[in-house]
Amino acid sequence: MMSHEVASFERALAPLPAEIGVFDLLGGRLRRADLADIELVLLGGSGAYSAAVGGPWLSSALDSLRAVHASGVPAFASCWGFQAMAAAMGGRVVQDRSRAEVGTHRVFVTAEGRRDPVFGSLPPSFAAQMGHEDLVEELPPRATLLASSDAVVNQAYRFEDAPVYCTQFHPELDSEGLLARLSTYPRYAAEVAGASFQEIVAQLEDTPAASRLVRLFAENFVGR
Repeated sequence: MMSHEVASFERALAPLPAEIGVFDLLGGRLRRADLADIELVLLGGSGAYSAAVGGPWLSSALDSLRAVHASGVPAFASCWGFQAMAAAMGGRVVQDRSRAEVGTHRVFVTAEGRRDPVFGSLPPSFAAQMGHEDLVEELPPRATLLASSDAVVNQAYRFEDAPVYCTQFHPELDSEGLLARLSTYPRYAAEVAGASFQEIVAQLEDTPAASRLVRLFAENFVGR
């Protein structure tokens, strides 16, 4: 799904021009030199690689995310990126299928989010695409909560000491994009959500407000 991920972020950034290169966190640590001349870091989903369950690859990946945080390069992280960045910076990530969210769900902007230069441009609540069983149980230090859902308190946060924003939901995906992801793993999606694949697909909605989020972030932080 790597090419789909890249295409999804390109769509989310439009009409801003984007030339997106890929760094595979499974292939080794990101170095400061890898971030030279990079205007924006995008961290997306991961398929079967859980930041809660981990594996031999996780330590190196978290070191890479700490390097992103320390670099000062603006970064936007969704889903796995949201969870892994929290784990890298001292938060706590758990796997809990009782709070899994798959499909289109409603997100509510917090009071801090309404004062935020990015989230403050969105409605007080909006629909967003989701697909997760891992979640951030505790935010890392120096993180400000920006949005919640009925099932999961920590749906979005920003760091106070770095230009890094993270969302549990997928602002880079529209309903067609999420359908493509779910169609790749239909049995898993239904197993996690506790509903049939057809039931999940039937409740998908367009998410115009969430779809603006990555572009709003880039407009606020890139080129400063």
